[in-house]
Amino acid sequence: MKRQWRRIAVSLVAGLGGVGIASAALPETWTDALQRLGVPESAVTVAVQEVGAAKPVLLHRADALMNPASVIKLVTTTAALDLLGSDYRWKTEVYLDGTLTDGVLRGNLVLKGYGDPKITIEQWQAFMQRLRQAGLTQVTGDLIVDRSLFSLPAHDPSAFDREPLKPYNVGPDALLVSFKAVRFEFAPPASKKDKTAQVTIEPPLVGVKVSKLPLLSNKRCDDWLGGLKPKFKDVGKFAEVDFGGSYSGRCGARDMYVALLDVPHFVHGMFTHYFAEAGGEFSGAVREGKVAEGAPWLTFESFPLSEMVQDINKRSNNVMAQQTFLTLASLQKTPPYTYGAARLAVAEWLKMNGVDMKGLFVENGAGLSRDVRVSAQGLLNLLLYAQQTSWRELFFNSLPLAGVDGTLKYRFHKSTAYHQARLKTGALEDVRALAGYVDDLQGRRYAVVILVNHANAKRSAPAMEAIIEDIYQGVLPSQQAADAVKTTQQAAQQTAQQTAQQTTAAPKEVLRQEPYRGKAAPG
Repeated sequence: MKRQWRRIAVSLVAGLGGVGIASAALPETWTDALQRLGVPESAVTVAVQEVGAAKPVLLHRADALMNPASVIKLVTTTAALDLLGSDYRWKTEVYLDGTLTDGVLRGNLVLKGYGDPKITIEQWQAFMQRLRQAGLTQVTGDLIVDRSLFSLPAHDPSAFDREPLKPYNVGPDALLVSFKAVRFEFAPPASKKDKTAQVTIEPPLVGVKVSKLPLLSNKRCDDWLGGLKPKFKDVGKFAEVDFGGSYSGRCGARDMYVALLDVPHFVHGMFTHYFAEAGGEFSGAVREGKVAEGAPWLTFESFPLSEMVQDINKRSNNVMAQQTFLTLASLQKTPPYTYGAARLAVAEWLKMNGVDMKGLFVENGAGLSRDVRVSAQGLLNLLLYAQQTSWRELFFNSLPLAGVDGTLKYRFHKSTAYHQARLKTGALEDVRALAGYVDDLQGRRYAVVILVNHANAKRSAPAMEAIIEDIYQGVLPSQQAADAVKTTQQAAQQTAQQTAQQTTAAPKEVLRQEPYRGKAAPG
C-alpha cells in the first residue's frame, strides 16, 4: 500500500512540470486514487517552494480559500513573535483592598489578569509562595477577580461540537488558570477488600465533588472511559460527578480531563486550596470587580512567549492560541481587547512586511472555527517570511518533528521523512492540513502547505505524508530541472572565464588548464 501511495505522489509532482507554475491540474493517477477514497481534486490545495528560491516548484489551486483548522495557529505565533518578541511575558497583578498589618489583610485581595495563556498548577503554587514570602498570612475578606482586559462575546463551550466539558473548548479569559481543567485519575484500590476504584482529583477544588465512585471490575481494558458512565452536573459555582459504571483493575492508572466550573469559582478553588497549602488562611467568597487606580502590591510574570509558542504549535493548544491572539490587540487599542482589534493588528503587520495573505480570515487565532479561511499560497508566503527573521530557528523548532513529538509523534514512523520534517497539523471533522518545512537529502529547506477540505478529508493522511516523503527524497522534477540549469550555467561560466584568460594571454603562450575548483553544483 505504501508503494502505491508513493507512486501516486511521484506522479503528482511529475505532472506539475516546471518552476513557477501558477496552477496545475493534478495528474490522473492522483485524482483517480483520491476519487476512490471519495476525495475530489477540487478539495485539495498544495504549495511548495524552496526557502530562498524565487519561485514555487509545486502549486495546485494555491489561491483557493480553505479552512486550515489548527494550521491557522501559524499566523498567530509568527505575528506574536514578530510583534511582541520572543521574551514577552504576561503578568498577573495583586492588589490589596484593605489594610495589611502583621501579615493579616483586613479586607479583600484583588487579582487582575492580563491574559496569561499558561498558568500551570506548579506556577500557581509558586505564586502562592510569593504571596507568603511578601508577608501575607491571612485574608479576612473576599477574593476579587478582575477579568476586564478582554471584551468578548458570550462563550458557549458546546457551540462548536456539542462537547462543553472538553478542555479544548474552554474559552479565553483574562484570568485563566490551569486551562480551567480538572484531572480525574483512576486506579485500582489500595486494598483488595475495596469494591470501588480510587479516584483522585487534581487540582483538589472545593467546588468539585465525586458523589459516586466507579465499581471495580476485572474486564478487559478496552473502552475504559465509556465504562465509567460519568454524569456531570456543573452549575458554575460547583460541580458534581457521578461515576455510575465500572473501572477495570487491569487498566492500571488512567486519567481524564474535564473543564468544570466558571472562571471565578475555578480561581477561587485554586486560591483557597493552594494558599492554605502554602501556610495561608482564607475562608472568603469570590466576587468580580475592577482594580482601582494605583500600583499593584505584587506582580507575577508568565513563561516567555518563546515557550508559549512551543505549546501552541507542537501541542496545538487552542485556548493558549486564543489568549496570544487577543494579546495582539494591545497593538491596536487600549483595553478592553477584542478579536476584531487582534485581526486588524495582524492585517497591518502582514501589510507592513509585504506578506500577501489575500482573503485571510482569522476568527480566533486557534482554528477551532468553521469560518476561518486562508489559501495555501498565503500560508506559503508566511512560512517563507518566517525564514527571513531573527527568530526563524525558534519558530522552526516549535513545529512538531515528524514521528518524534507533538501532534506528529505517532506519524511518519515508516517514512524516510521521519525526523526530517517540521509540520503544523490541522484536523477538523472535514479538514486535514499540514504546513511547515522539509529539509531534503541535499540539505535544501522547503516550505510546504497541503490543505484538504472534504467530508472524507481524514482519508487523505497517507497521501499527504507521501508528498512530504517525496519532497525529502528530492523527487521534484521541476527542482531537478532547475539544478540541471544551474550546472549548465556554472559550466558555461567556467568556459567563458577560461576563454577570457586565453584571450588576454601572450599570443604564443600555452595556457595550462587548471581543474575546476569551485563549489560542486547542488543536486
